[in-house]
Order: sequence, then structure tokens, then C-alpha cells
Amino acid sequence: MEIKPNSVYTTTEAQDLLKISSSTMKRLLKQGLIRANKIGKQYRFLGHDLLKLLSPEVDEKVTNVYQKVKMKTIEKTKEW
Repeated sequence: MEIKPNSVYTTTEAQDLLKISSSTMKRLLKQGLIRANKIGKQYRFLGHDLLKLLSPEVDEKVTNVYQKVKMKTIEKTKEW
């Protein structure tokens, strides 16, 4: 399964992607090693945060590509 940086994942989906147990997920959340947004009584995880946890190098590359595309888009739209 591929982790998409801009996708939102449930706790179960994140656990499956990371191949960790629910107790490990709780521990990561408590220690602040993974970010999540709480919606109601449930947590949601951004793919970007999962990638950052797995591989900071991959996360950095994704962020750099995103920033380049963002800057090009800003430059092009200024001309409009």
C-alpha cells in the first residue's frame, strides 16, 4: 500500500500502513512522535506525517517538490 502525502488516514489505516499495533500507535501519539488531528472522538492522520515518521529523507524530498510546484504556480498566477 502506498502512503499518499495529501491523503487523510484513520487510526486503523495508519496502523496498517505503519505495521504497528494499537498500543504502539497510542504510545507514538502520547510521546508526540506522530501528529494527528482529533475529529470528534477519532484521530485522523495526514500521509505527510506518516511519511515523516517513516523516512525523514523521503518527507524532505516530497516537501521540496511541493514547494517548487507551489512557487511556480504563484509566479504563473501573478501574470494573470
